Amino acid sequence: MNFVDRVSVTIKAGSGGDGVTSFRHEKFRARGGPDGGDGGNGGNVVLHASRNQNTLAAFRYKKQLVAENGKPGGKAKRHGKSGDDLEVAIPVGTIVSDKSGKVIADFTADGQTETLARGGRGGFGNAHFVSSTRQAPRVAEKGERGEELEANFELKMIADVGIVGLPNAGKSTLLSVISNAKPEIADYPFTTLVPNLGVVDVDKKHSLLFADIPGLIEGASQGKGLGDEFLRHIERTSVLVHLIDVYSEDIAATYKTIVDELKAYDVDLSRRPQVVALTKIDGVDRKHLEAQIKKLKKVLPRTTPLLAISSPSGQGLKVLLRLVQKKLEKSRRKSTRTTTVKKLSTIGLKEDDNAWYVRRSDDKFLVIGKKIERFARRTHFGDFYGEQRLFDILRKEGVVKELERQGIEVGQKIQIGDPAIGELEY
Repeated sequence: MNFVDRVSVTIKAGSGGDGVTSFRHEKFRARGGPDGGDGGNGGNVVLHASRNQNTLAAFRYKKQLVAENGKPGGKAKRHGKSGDDLEVAIPVGTIVSDKSGKVIADFTADGQTETLARGGRGGFGNAHFVSSTRQAPRVAEKGERGEELEANFELKMIADVGIVGLPNAGKSTLLSVISNAKPEIADYPFTTLVPNLGVVDVDKKHSLLFADIPGLIEGASQGKGLGDEFLRHIERTSVLVHLIDVYSEDIAATYKTIVDELKAYDVDLSRRPQVVALTKIDGVDRKHLEAQIKKLKKVLPRTTPLLAISSPSGQGLKVLLRLVQKKLEKSRRKSTRTTTVKKLSTIGLKEDDNAWYVRRSDDKFLVIGKKIERFARRTHFGDFYGEQRLFDILRKEGVVKELERQGIEVGQKIQIGDPAIGELEY
């Protein structure tokens, strides 16, 4: 399966079914009562995170996630069937944002479930409106439209440790030796074209998740080579393992190349705790190794440990993993202290769903308000009884009084919310 970590999709919940206007027709009973049933509710679109998913490839050609609509009501007060929810599995580490870039949901744990779009409520049938003063209502509601949004899915793998380095630094080899991962390994650059994950056991006490990031080169932040496209997958890592080939001609420059690319990324990844390891040391001359270590120490920060390892022989790997574990524990303690700092509560004004306002627009009047608009969407415009019910609601809410205060005249139009909803004639 192709590795895909960014997709755009349209998410649409199901619309509610329409209510029905119906009257009983029974033998020997001239006037049967209203028996129109309510419409069913539309289905929700629900996403849940799964460790069994590791790519967004399933959405590459499936650009729409659409839940089932509710069914209309029927005679004899039959309630329409509600639409089934659409449940979709996505990889752990997926971030969902809207078109403006605002994060809607962040799936960080296996099994985490979020409802991205809620289905519309079914419309009431005329049987719902029976009262002591209204024995034969001829009004029924339309079902509400389901929520709809354009969303971006972005996968940022959640790993404890990220392995970085130039192409052919030995990242895939290290991951294959210390974990259960089976990355592609070859003696040419850019063997790894997608991030790989592997679970690593440290002294049978700790289990860490390592991510091998495809090789960076100088200028990756400007798009050279594979670019910095995959650096997002180490944004969530706590510790970086920086591998450097011991045979590098200019080992200090090699180190700086990767650090500069980490620094140039959207998030300054060069500030993450690091462990630097010289790789491929089996068979290397001791004097050459010592000279390379000496050169590298001159450019390394004092707090950054430096090791020499060989993945095929296992030399230095236990020390490396124990050191990484200690760095990880320290990073987590620091993170816990930061997140437990007491935050000041913020007081903001909440929008009142019952609030509305009226303003004159050319030769008609515009009425805006969540509650009013909701009733308007459920109204069959052009149906006398439906429009009369909406007028009754406008009177009850005080809207008609405000329209009259602003000088509305007979025959003028009243637009409620979006023009697509419909207009009333005063």
